[in-house]
Amino acid sequence: MRSIIDLSGKTPRNANRLIRKYAATDKKIVLKNVNSMHYIAAGLVGNCEIEVDGDVGYYAGSMIHGIRIHIKGRAGWYPGDNMTDGEIVIEGDGGDGAGQGMYGGTLYVKGNTNSRTGQIMKNGTIIVGGDSKFMTGLYMMGGRIIVLGNLGEFSGESIIGGAIYFGGEYKSLGKNAKVEKINEKDARELQVIFKKYGIKANPKKFKKIVPEKSRPFYG
Repeated sequence: MRSIIDLSGKTPRNANRLIRKYAATDKKIVLKNVNSMHYIAAGLVGNCEIEVDGDVGYYAGSMIHGIRIHIKGRAGWYPGDNMTDGEIVIEGDGGDGAGQGMYGGTLYVKGNTNSRTGQIMKNGTIIVGGDSKFMTGLYMMGGRIIVLGNLGEFSGESIIGGAIYFGGEYKSLGKNAKVEKINEKDARELQVIFKKYGIKANPKKFKKIVPEKSRPFYG
């Protein structure tokens, strides 16, 4: 079953109450007149697809589990914040802190992201179709960040675990970050992801940023 919800004049609290109500029974929900609303689908759990017709504000899809969100526009700060499972696809740019604190799932920003993409993420996958600006992977603990374009300053700042794959160049590395060539296992995993999302890129041309030390803060 598919429902269309008009969010004109709604507060984020009332909008999310409506979304939760329909998500409990419907397989797909289309959100109209979102008008860059903050906190869309925050904390939503289930097996529902949500299509957002337009831009969203801060914390879109924060703490979701199992939900699939397709945003046909841009997102403000922190899309996919602390999500544990599910998928968010953003057709435009992704703001600051995209995928902050992620525990699982996939966040795909087809445009660019600003600062601190994937900061303190623990697991899951973030894909950036364009460039990611400064401090990508700040305090990253696990998971993978895949940037098809370029990285900005202090890439991998204080990275502890996980890996940042990039197809372009980087301006500078952060503390505890080093660049390595990808191996065959990396290339196979990237190829699977690229095929799933229709990404035309050659995994073997990518490099990765990984931690220089496993315990960088303990002398």
